[in-house]
Amino acid sequence: MPAHTARQRPAPSGDVLTVGVTGHRAIPAEAFGAVRGGLAAELDGAARRCRTVEALSSLAVGADQLFAELALASGAVLTAVSPGADYESTFSAEELPGFHRLLHRARTHVRLDFPVVDEEAYYAAGAYIAERSDLLLAVWDGCPARGRGGTGDIVGYARSLGKAVVVIWQPGVARP
Repeated sequence: MPAHTARQRPAPSGDVLTVGVTGHRAIPAEAFGAVRGGLAAELDGAARRCRTVEALSSLAVGADQLFAELALASGAVLTAVSPGADYESTFSAEELPGFHRLLHRARTHVRLDFPVVDEEAYYAAGAYIAERSDLLLAVWDGCPARGRGGTGDIVGYARSLGKAVVVIWQPGVARP
């Protein structure tokens, strides 16, 4: 059973509910089922509450891509948020096709104005998603971020804004 810790549930504003994601790139195999199930349950719940769900994701490997796939499968519209101009260079040759496949399915692509993706760019992309989300899903082990702009930083920022944050993780599982 996934761990869900909600501060509050968002009230739909009009006909659109915006759901964003922040999360780890590496999801251990023993946590994957709980993470997938938790994301799917939250997205299904959002779809039942509102006619249109907009999903915001940076499409990074791991939690972001899993969320985007599940959001599209649930009928959500996808907005991709790239932290900077050279974002594609941060993906390996094996990872790039998955990124491109999801990017081509996005209704909107927001590219932040950073020429080179660095920790500040990652933080800005996470902050962009947190600021625009009615609900932020955090695939997070609860540990501090390993670099500026990591999941822990974005969860803290979203909470400081009073945003609804749902943490999804398998208790007792450490990320690599």
